[in-house]
Amino acid sequence: MTAPPAVAPPAPAQTPAAAPAGFRRVLRSLRQDKPALISIVLLVLLAAAAIGAPLLAAHSPLATYPEGLAANGAPIGPGHGFPLGTDPNGRDVLARLLYGARVSLVIGILANGLATVLGVVVGLSAGYLGGWVETILMRLTDVIMSFPILLFCIALIAVTGPSERNVVIVIALIYWTTLARIVRSQVLSLREREFVVAARTLGLSHWRIMRKHLFPHLVPTIIVYATLGVASSILIEASLSFLGVGVPVPTPSWGQMIEQGKEYFQIAPWLLFAPGVCLILTVLAFNLAGDWLRDLLDPTAPERR
Repeated sequence: MTAPPAVAPPAPAQTPAAAPAGFRRVLRSLRQDKPALISIVLLVLLAAAAIGAPLLAAHSPLATYPEGLAANGAPIGPGHGFPLGTDPNGRDVLARLLYGARVSLVIGILANGLATVLGVVVGLSAGYLGGWVETILMRLTDVIMSFPILLFCIALIAVTGPSERNVVIVIALIYWTTLARIVRSQVLSLREREFVVAARTLGLSHWRIMRKHLFPHLVPTIIVYATLGVASSILIEASLSFLGVGVPVPTPSWGQMIEQGKEYFQIAPWLLFAPGVCLILTVLAFNLAGDWLRDLLDPTAPERR
């Protein structure tokens, strides 16, 4: 009598992969770092307000409303169909604030994204290739860093003309230098590691070594400084708009609103407080989120339990 065929035991249940464990680590870190949690919530709300501006704003940010002005031509305060009041032109402050958030976020993210790409390329090339390439790139970096940032931006905008595209390009051309120096310093230590020496021994091209073997080690640093850089880009855009050389009128911008609000501070303080508070909270939230990411991605930092 033949024996019944052996039945394979059921496969053990798969344990959660590294991704869920990493996600739990992120949640645990956020629970322990309340400022970081609040900052991320604020950034999510800001992004939602910017995306949903057409739905949240009851009025157009550019239209002038006669009912938004008092009998003497002064702006009216919060209420009367305008939750945050109106400006001296009879425009809805809330609508301009929401659309201004869209302008600030788009310019900040695009400008910082371009600056990050440029800084990584320059720092990676200078650190790995060395020689005359490093000398030229680092001397160019030193020259750009020697200029006062705001004055250099104003000079470039004066040449190119104020527009949202030019503001993005000018900010990107200024803010790549710090990341380039940081990336270069890390690559200088990485290029002598065994895995890089082995890759060169195998005859891999410089491009492949930089892309496949060096760049992955730089990702945590890039993420942290890219997050922190968004705050700086938003702040420099607001400064340029405040000085009248940033986003052109009548496009709503927090910097423009602050500049207009300072002239009417005594009779209409909401014109200054509304964009000022939004700008402060946004910059602070990005900075706190960047600090949290730096601690989270730092392999030498002790794990919190």
